[in-house]
Amino acid sequence: MIFCFSGTGNSRYIAKIIAEETGDEIVDLNEKIKKDDRSPVSVNGDAIVVTPTYAWRIPRIVSGWLSKTELSGAERVWFVMDCGGEIGNAAKYNRLLAEEKNLVYMGTAQIVMPENYIAMFDVPEDGEAAKIVKAAEPYIDDVILHVKSGEAFAAPRNNLYDRFMSGPVNPIFYRFFVKADAFRVNGGCVGCGLCAKKCPLNNVRLKDGKPVWGNECTHCMACICYCPKEAIEYGKRSVGKPRYHFEALGVAENIV
Repeated sequence: MIFCFSGTGNSRYIAKIIAEETGDEIVDLNEKIKKDDRSPVSVNGDAIVVTPTYAWRIPRIVSGWLSKTELSGAERVWFVMDCGGEIGNAAKYNRLLAEEKNLVYMGTAQIVMPENYIAMFDVPEDGEAAKIVKAAEPYIDDVILHVKSGEAFAAPRNNLYDRFMSGPVNPIFYRFFVKADAFRVNGGCVGCGLCAKKCPLNNVRLKDGKPVWGNECTHCMACICYCPKEAIEYGKRSVGKPRYHFEALGVAENIV
């Protein structure tokens, strides 16, 4: 069974490619988390967790959901993390989560996909993003090969920098940077409500036909990147930048 959380579509694409090859069912963690659904999930032995990388670990809302939800019948777990650059020492914390769940840890795989973190970094234009997706295909294939053969992933890089970013930097990053304060909407907003629909934490609501943000943001960037009018900005950091969500690439439309 595949447990997938996805902000702007990268992880969802990877999960669906894996599912096509393994026949696994996909559990949509966006929906589970949005509905605060922690009811037990029946797993037939193997679990695969596919998520983006937030502050050099899996998202807190994902690890929190996994910690609090019974995965009955689960025995082994593989973690697949996509990122714009690197996952740091996320494997350490994934291993601890697996141990907490009494699961055999089968490793953590890193897959570089197009950057979506418009609040801090530049986001690629569609042409460049498509090239990055194409370059990721062999790594997705390698994940599938390991899962189907029941083999653990090779250990990812683990140097001092990786340990520093996933260790002390992670909580600092969440405390000082992962906030919704800077989100704002301009006059181009048509009040369609897609931002509120996409938010996995129900942190966006419409007031007088315009979105307002609460205090429960995970910085998934779904609201700003899926806005059909590009009417949402993150302070001045997003101004003039292209928006990215996977579906806009038109890649493997029969899958996504």
